[in-house]
Order: sequence, then structure tokens, then C-alpha cells
Amino acid sequence: MAELPDVNLARQITRESHVDALPARPDAKKSYSDGFSDEKAGHDDEKGPVSHNRETDHEEEMEHYIVGDPFPVDPNAPIEEHQLTIRALVVGCALGAVVGASNIYLGLKTGFTFGPQLFGAIFGFAIIKPLSRFFTNNSVLPHWLWGGEFGPKENVCVQTAATSAGGLGILFVSGIPAMYRLGLLSFNPADDIGKLFALTIAVAYFGVAFVIPLRKYFVIHQRLVFPTPSATAFTIRSLHSGKAGAIAARKKSLCLLITLLTALAYKVATGYAPGVLFDWHIGWTLYRLGWTSIIALENYGWYLEFTPAFFGAGMLSGLNASWSFLGGSILAWGIIAPALIATGKAVAVDISDEFPLKSMQAMKFKTFDDYLYAPSPRYWLLWPGVLIMLVFSFVELGMSSGSLIRAAGGLRTTIRNRVERYRNRNDPNAVYIDEDDNDPCPPEDRVPNYAWIGAIALSMLLSLTLISTQFNMNVGEVILANILGFIFSFIGVQSAGDTDINPISTVAKASQLIFGGVAKGQGLGQVDGMRLNLVGGIVAGGAAAQSTDMTGDLKTGHLIGAKPKVQFVAQLVGSTVASFLTVGLFVLFTKASPCILYPPEDGVCAYGAPSVSAWAAVATAVTAPKLPIPPSSGYTAIGLSILAAICVIVKHLWIPRKYWHWVPNWNAIGLGFVVPQVFYSVAMGFGSIAYYVWEIKNPAQFDMYGFPFAAGLLAGEGLGGVVQALLTVAGVGGDGITRGTSVGCPGFEFCG
Repeated sequence: MAELPDVNLARQITRESHVDALPARPDAKKSYSDGFSDEKAGHDDEKGPVSHNRETDHEEEMEHYIVGDPFPVDPNAPIEEHQLTIRALVVGCALGAVVGASNIYLGLKTGFTFGPQLFGAIFGFAIIKPLSRFFTNNSVLPHWLWGGEFGPKENVCVQTAATSAGGLGILFVSGIPAMYRLGLLSFNPADDIGKLFALTIAVAYFGVAFVIPLRKYFVIHQRLVFPTPSATAFTIRSLHSGKAGAIAARKKSLCLLITLLTALAYKVATGYAPGVLFDWHIGWTLYRLGWTSIIALENYGWYLEFTPAFFGAGMLSGLNASWSFLGGSILAWGIIAPALIATGKAVAVDISDEFPLKSMQAMKFKTFDDYLYAPSPRYWLLWPGVLIMLVFSFVELGMSSGSLIRAAGGLRTTIRNRVERYRNRNDPNAVYIDEDDNDPCPPEDRVPNYAWIGAIALSMLLSLTLISTQFNMNVGEVILANILGFIFSFIGVQSAGDTDINPISTVAKASQLIFGGVAKGQGLGQVDGMRLNLVGGIVAGGAAAQSTDMTGDLKTGHLIGAKPKVQFVAQLVGSTVASFLTVGLFVLFTKASPCILYPPEDGVCAYGAPSVSAWAAVATAVTAPKLPIPPSSGYTAIGLSILAAICVIVKHLWIPRKYWHWVPNWNAIGLGFVVPQVFYSVAMGFGSIAYYVWEIKNPAQFDMYGFPFAAGLLAGEGLGGVVQALLTVAGVGGDGITRGTSVGCPGFEFCG
């Protein structure tokens, strides 16, 4: 699963803040109490006669803002007595639930998700700010419950709760469904509620527990940029910047709400007339009009889908990622797949007795030889796609190894220093390697050492207990999974902080290779080996993904000047909500569409679930007595992976950074091989063009409405998918017989 990097908005916010050309200042050391505190803001507000000058001074300070420092205090910002309030947690978790539901829908469709940070920041402001004005003056509720005037630091609490509550979707669009496909759990997910809760809880809390040392190193010491979290901080700052900010916030929120509701209603309506409103099967229509050979267009999946979500995904991802994805689809499904069928390297499955309709998507075959010599195009293309993404991610990390090595060395020093401080805590004459505490947050606002160390210990104990009892893993295997989770989080945070790309879903497949070796070393059978492989990979990858997202939230809080201990509480509360929410959504989606877990023989399902197929394929390959990979597929995978590695090396060594956007994104190209639904990449390609043209033609309007419009499309279709699933479970969804129509659908079979 790949989280969409909001490259367009990050670039926009950076441009607005005037920080794009300013160097970082590693020796900068400011305290929130030295000009960044709530009290300072309050004193400035009290000086009425100089308020205009203070505002001008604030603008001048922002002109000279140094990347990585907390923002200069806004003289117009309200005094925030309570950053942690019940209203912030409730609204944040509710917004996170919206994004979480959308992400499970989107992830099961293509493996893509989008981050809740900006969504939570904007919508949280839109909901709480108007209410806070009324209740602050008319409520007898205590401020810890309702709060006072809603300010930017409480807004950070809302956004943090939204991010954590919208997390954990990676588990349910990758490894967990793969376990069902391989027969490692009960047939019905509802019968495995205990095991599913065990996995999510083990991952959620362990992932949150070690974000505090990650903040200390990556946010404070290394001062990484974290583009999307920084963009979120700039957005929160702009929302709270007086009347202009309130007007802009109202416009953004209204745009987001209208777009979301429109996309939701449209998605629900398409469930009753999919062949008319949603999918335009051009090949099928032209075939019915007499152009018989054009049916191949339909068989290889080349038709249009008017999907708001992936049009919006293209708007947020930008031209490079979107068109690399489309290029991968063209190469895989427009060139290689037809060649495989023509040469007999792959076979198609007939899906109609009356029409020449075929499926290229089968993933299960009767004999082992069929996997090698008579696979479907989708199965054949899976292996090049997976290897391209793996090689690209690791070579990209390798080319950035200088920063990783420096980070590892610095982290080792930090850990050793903390151990020495604890051992010599009663010795006033002790000398340490690094006495400089450049954290601008006052000590009383930080998470105490005993709190996060205790959280790590308790979450580790919880993980050991739940995983070993529910999945029959021994203690050493669970500890190995947790250690890998920490190592992967180190890689993920470094990558996300530098590039805004979280490679965890791909990098975590390395844990499958490791646990494959562990299983063979222990002489486990294939079934037990696959269970160990997937559970270990889920724990390692899920914890790393969780900690990477949470560290980004702490970057946002650092820039705004929010209290880390408040964010830590919000993360724990949001993770608790996510643990229950994601399990329920997974059960709902799989009950409405059982093909997610058990695809038919032809492989056709409304949810392509490419990440599920990839995880299942790797688990099977590393535990099987012989590799179930077609020889020609393996050779192609090696050749394309070498080409991807060469492109990365050339990019880093000889191409100036300002031209990197012209270099193909091989991770997206590999995804084009893995995702058989080519209409998603087509929609993203057009979405990225629309966003680019909009930015060029009307930059002011683009800056105001660009992100809200795109985010509304994503969230709206995702929520519409949830509503569709509920209608299907309730027995009132479209079926093409008594409810809805199959007009426009191939073979006159309902295609909703």
C-alpha cells in the first residue's frame, strides 16, 4: 500500500511561507517560552495601541523564518489554557474515522491511501471554531471538557487524533486479507474478531510508543523537513491568522464539504447504474455495434471509470507519480499482456458462453505447473511489479545511505547518552557526550522518559502476549518482529522526512523474506511458514507505518509550538479508536464483497486488492519447496529491476535535483504492473493534468481551493463505498434485477 504524497500542496505551502530558499540553521536554539509561548501571545494582545505594529512585525518574522524552527508567535493568537480537550479528541477521532473508512475502500481498490493530516486540520477548524465562539461565552462547562477559544495548538490536537484514528488501514488492505486468501484464518472474518483485535492492538500501541525518541532525533536534532506535516502546520497557522484566516478557512471548508457530499451521493447512485454513470465500457459498446475485434479492449481492462477518488488522487500526487503509474499500466497491460497471450506465455479465462469475453486476472490455478507455464497475465505481471518496487525502494534508500548512516550514528550516541544520564542521575559531576538540549519545548510539556519507556515496555509485553497466544508464535519470533518494526520505522521516518514518501509497505516485504528464512530454518511446513511470514510482516510493517505517521504529527506540533505530551495522549486515544474501527470496517467490506478474500476463478472482483495479492504471493514464494514464478516472468522482473536501479543511481549521481521530476517513478511503474484496473491510472493521469493546468491558469483560486477539492473527491467516494457496502449488507443495494440496471455492462451482467 502506498500513501499518496501531497507533493502539490507541500510545494504550494512552502512557496507561500517564503522558506524555500532559506537554509536550515542547525545551531538555532529557541524555547517556546522565549517568544513562542501562550503567555507571550496574551501579553501582545493586551497592547492594543501597537497591535498593528505587532502584526507587521510578525509578518516580517515569517519572511525570515528558518526551516525547522517553531513558528514565531502570532500576536493575534488566543491564549490556549487547554490544548487537550474532549472536543478536540472527539472531533479528531470522528474525522479520522472518515478518512480511515475511505482509505480501506481506496486501499482495497488499488493499494493507495491518503493522509488525514490536512483533512483533519481544515475540517477540525471548520467544526470547532464557530462552536467555540458560542460556547466560550455561554457555557458553564469546564475548559478541560469544552475548552476556551479554539487556537492553533488545540487544532494540532484535533489533527493528531485524526491521523492516529485514521491509521492502521495498511493492515486490512495487505497482510490480513492475504491470510484469508491462503486459508490461514477462519472462512468468515466475523469469527476471528479476537485475533483481528489482537493484531491491531499489538501494532497500534507499539507503533506509538517509540515515536518520542524518534521525535527527539529526527525532528529536533536532524531537523528533517517532513513536507506534508510542515504543510499541515502552515495551513493551521493560516487558518488562525485573524479575519483573513477565518474567511479562507470558511471557503476551504465549504469547498471540501460540498465536494465530499457530491462525490458521496454520486458514488451511491453509481451502485444502481454502474454501466451508465460510472464505467464506460467502450470496447463492449463498439463490439455490440459491429466492431468485433475491439472486444480485446474490454478484455484487457481498457475502459473509462469516472472515479472521483482517483481523479483527486492524481491531483494530489502530481504529474510525475501519476504519469509513471499510467506508463506502467500501458507497458504492462497495453504491451506485455497482449504479447503474453499471443505467444502462449499466459492464458485467459472465458467468462461468458455467449460473448467473447475473457478474464486476464486469475490468481489461482489447478496444478503447480499451471503457475509456471499457464498463468494469467495478472499473475505473470505480479512478479516484475513486486521486484521493481522492492529494488527501487532499497536502491533509493541506499543512495540516501549517507544521511541514514549519519542518522544511525547520531541515534546511537543519543541512546548511549540517555543511558549514561540515567545511570549517573545522582552524580552532579557527570559529563556526557552531548550536553546541548536544543529542544525548544519546555521540559514540563514533554513526554517524561518514564512514560514513553514504560509505554514501550507495556506495548511490547502486550504484543508478546497477544501474538504468541493468538497465532502460536514463540517469544523470540514476536521480539524479532518488533525489532524489525523499529528498524523499518527508522527507515520510514528518514524517507518521509526527506522526501515525503513513506516506503514502509514495500520495505516491510523484507520482513517476509526474513521470516521465510526463519520458517525454513525451523523446518516448518508451508502452512505454518506462511502464517509466521504474514503475521511477522504485519506486526513489523504495521508498527513502522504507525510510528512514521505519528512522528510526522509531532513535526507539525513542533512547528506550531504544541505540547508533545498532549499529542502523545491524542495519539493513544486515536489509536484505540482505530483498533476497533478498522476491524469493523474490514468485516463490513468483506461481508458486502466476499471476493476481496476469495476471488472467483476468473479473478474478477470490484476490489482489485493489489497489495493483498502481493503479500500472498511473497508469502507463498518464500515458503514453497520450489519458486512458483514463471521463468519468463522472473527474467523480465530481473531485467526491469536492474533498469530501475540504474535510473535511481543516475538520478542521484548525475541529474540535478531540480530535474528529478522528469525521472520516472519506478515505484509507481511497478504499481502499474500489480494493479490490473488500468482505469485508475488513467483517472490519476487526467487528475494530475487538471491540477497542473488549474495551478497555471488561476493560481489564486488554485491556492484557495486546490487541496479541499481534491480531498473532498477522495473522502467522498470512500464514504460512498462504505454506504454502498452497508446497503448491500442490508439487502437494498443495486443488483441489476430488482434494483438498478445492467445497461452498459459487458455481457449484460450487472457490473456494480
